[in-house]
Amino acid sequence: MLTYVLKENSDPLYEQLYRALKRDILRGRLASGQKLPSKRTFAGNLGVSTITVQNAYEQLMSEGYVIAKPRQGFYVADLVITQTLKPDKKRMQPIALPETSPFSGIDLSDARMDPSHFPFSVWAKLLREALSHRKEALMTASQTGGVRELREAIAEHLASFCAMPVDPDQIIVGAGTEYLYGLLVQLLGKEKIYCVENPGYRKPVLIYRRFGCTCRFAAMDAQGISMRDVRRTRADVVQLSPNHHFPTGRTMPAERRYEILAWAAEKPGRLIVEDDYDSEFRPSGKPLPTLFSMASHGKVIYMNTFSKSLTPTIRISYMVLPPDLAQQFYEELSFYACTVSNFEQYTLAAFIRRGYFEKHINRMRLFYRRRRQQILEAFAASPLSQHSEILENESGLHFLLQVHTSLSDRALQEKLHKKGVRMVPVSSYDLTGKQRDSHLFLIQYANLLPQKASEAFHILDEAAL
Repeated sequence: MLTYVLKENSDPLYEQLYRALKRDILRGRLASGQKLPSKRTFAGNLGVSTITVQNAYEQLMSEGYVIAKPRQGFYVADLVITQTLKPDKKRMQPIALPETSPFSGIDLSDARMDPSHFPFSVWAKLLREALSHRKEALMTASQTGGVRELREAIAEHLASFCAMPVDPDQIIVGAGTEYLYGLLVQLLGKEKIYCVENPGYRKPVLIYRRFGCTCRFAAMDAQGISMRDVRRTRADVVQLSPNHHFPTGRTMPAERRYEILAWAAEKPGRLIVEDDYDSEFRPSGKPLPTLFSMASHGKVIYMNTFSKSLTPTIRISYMVLPPDLAQQFYEELSFYACTVSNFEQYTLAAFIRRGYFEKHINRMRLFYRRRRQQILEAFAASPLSQHSEILENESGLHFLLQVHTSLSDRALQEKLHKKGVRMVPVSSYDLTGKQRDSHLFLIQYANLLPQKASEAFHILDEAAL
């Protein structure tokens, strides 16, 4: 007779019995086809109620480990127990996850936003309103492109802020630009040649290649992406950031903008992907016109995100497709569910429509303008300014530091790291992997305190000599 020790604890007796029987079945102690004790006999032997045994048997039957034969009783099911069910020591080893902990020293390349300025109280109020008044909408799946209300709010924002009159149905909302790039590849086709600015942001390249696309690179010159290189790559799709290129910070002048638009118009199938990731934070003057607003031929796909204007953790981005591509998207890819929660979509829609987003942008532009000036003053007051210089630009949340040193970029970077300062060279963003020394380094100032910057500049001055 089977015997198990069942203990009076927080686990129900039937669960203890169920786990014991299942364990013995998987280990082969109870063989396939073996008859199990009757409920009454088993209960008497274990000193429990027949209901306890019945519940254990029923759970095992629901999972397919036990079968009941009419007027015969309960039997172990005919199972094929393979070696894969036994513990594998190799699989039990810990998985090495990528390092995600923030740098403990002074990080001059920290791209995070200052968390103290997120409008938590307003966001919480709007979220509570959505929970109270939009219960049915919150429980209804949104369209592939996102809830209508958010797309309308984004369209209104683009019309007023970027002079981009677009139909809300041209807007596709997604959880991060990485997801949207994946959708783009599926929409445009893996067989196309994609051209990316070099140096540049590495993630789109990784995504394009993950989908099996051919990805080529065009160098940057004084006016932005090199048109000679664009033509050399024989690209079908060119991705660029004309208003504020990363990492060089260059802004594409009107002449080059019309050149790239003319290139797109020359042949059918050519397209431009315009990533306008931090255009809101131009220190002075009006926002620059987007390629999308300048194009009359419907050859530009516009992409932007709320990761820079609000917080990276909100994970809400969007793209604006030309009308023909928007129609194609809904015909071919509408089986995808929108990857952004309805709770956040309705909250963000209210945040934009009630003017909170515009107020937040204006407040943050003023804050970052002051922060920028404080860091420039800290640099000017440091001995580093005697043999290095800051290369200014008129947009975005970073600038470049030209360091005059005999050390290689990597050697200076490693030397600084040992002294508690993290600074990333522009050469590390070379997508070809050649990483030629430029002695240009990024200074990301959105989350950089002026006193920390001053301390880092003094350390850098000593390290660069």
